[in-house]
Amino acid sequence: MSTVTSPLAGRAIGLANVPDPVFSGAMVGPGTAIDPVREPSEAVSPIDGVVVSMHPHAFVVVDGEGHGVLTHLGIDTVQLNGEGFELLVNKGDTVTRGQAVVRWNPADVEAAGKSPICPVVALEATADSLSGVREDGDVKAGDQLFDWS
Repeated sequence: MSTVTSPLAGRAIGLANVPDPVFSGAMVGPGTAIDPVREPSEAVSPIDGVVVSMHPHAFVVVDGEGHGVLTHLGIDTVQLNGEGFELLVNKGDTVTRGQAVVRWNPADVEAAGKSPICPVVALEATADSLSGVREDGDVKAGDQLFDWS
């Protein structure tokens, strides 16, 4: 079983509340979402593993069991073309849970007219393979979001 922890401080809101049908409909996969605190921060890895996809607005880390976790920093933030995001690791790097991956400011994303809400998704998973999914309440970076069996 893999434990997936929050990459950000904020409030857990569940995927159903993400203002994007691809995420709210769990088309990418099950998981939850974080409405982040509006201050400059670092998004950290939610698991130990290898960075297999790295973009300014999103990254995927795959653990030793083959579980891939997508962290998407805001909605439609690809349209910002990387502005306001600083990559702290590279694709192919091995990272540990809690290691800083991207530096960004959710307030700047919001000021640019995008939602700063961050889906945290278990890729290629089924909803019944996740347990203990956090869908409300305040979370700190590193707090448990769900278990993946």
